[in-house]
Amino acid sequence: MELTEIYKKGEAELKTRDIGWLLDGVETEFVMSNNRRVLDQYTIKQRCIDGVVPATQCTVLGVELKTPVIMSSMTMPIPAIVDNGLMQVAEGLREAGSLIWTGTPIPQNLKDIVATGVPVAANAKPLKDRQKMFEAIDEIQSAGVNWIGIEIDSGQGTKVHDRQMAADCSPLSLNELKEIRERVSIPLIFKGVLSKEDAEKSLEAGADGIFISNHGAHTLDYLPHPFQVMDEIVGVAKREAVILVDGGFRRGSDAFKGLAFGARLVGLGRPILYGLAANGAEGVKDVIQEVSEEMKRFMSMTGSVDPEHVKRDLLIKG
Repeated sequence: MELTEIYKKGEAELKTRDIGWLLDGVETEFVMSNNRRVLDQYTIKQRCIDGVVPATQCTVLGVELKTPVIMSSMTMPIPAIVDNGLMQVAEGLREAGSLIWTGTPIPQNLKDIVATGVPVAANAKPLKDRQKMFEAIDEIQSAGVNWIGIEIDSGQGTKVHDRQMAADCSPLSLNELKEIRERVSIPLIFKGVLSKEDAEKSLEAGADGIFISNHGAHTLDYLPHPFQVMDEIVGVAKREAVILVDGGFRRGSDAFKGLAFGARLVGLGRPILYGLAANGAEGVKDVIQEVSEEMKRFMSMTGSVDPEHVKRDLLIKG
């Protein structure tokens, strides 16, 4: 199936399920509409003379990938979409040369996911019960994942429309983030950074990576799209930490723009769910491969030989 067909089939399938409402956003859903509006504000400057045959392979924090397009962090509602859903996602991403990023609740089969050979990152939430949070971090680390993510933006939990999804969280302090850093021996990513101030504190706490994200429109209403704050964050953090981004990315052109803004990796959330609902592991693989191929076409026609050579001056805000 082509990408448009996968998205249409997958979304239609999910909307017929009891879990379909999880595709929606917090309260007024401004974040979701704003994501697309901001992404569409940027056009791409073509530089096709002396065009290149680009490579999409990259190595980030010790992980080798065939593409900088990865899965954004989530666990729900994957197990409810198809039987053994997380394993199917892992298999599809492994075949595509990408990375799986699990969210909360921590998958009970996290060690089995790691055993498939796909690179794995896994998130922990800032639980009010800090002892449980640290136990969750230890559980994730002991599973053998490549990276640990901390959802710094989940201090008020998550919410879809008016329904509170996670209410057992509270904001983390800088000192607590430093304590987490001391406890974690593998690369540590702070996810949900949307300001220069939080980027500076993330660096002070010892983050290896900063994930610029509005959490799939599931935390606070009226958050910006990452592109609205990304220049200032990259200016603070790019030389000291790896930059990652997600937020409504759907096509290769979106992924290209994310790289141009300074991200090393670009995350897809709902598209992974659509691929899984449309055609299982094969659908997930196809989403990553087709988005990556679209992105590669733009790289070729802008003289960008690899993901790190996709530069900010290739974007025109209009």
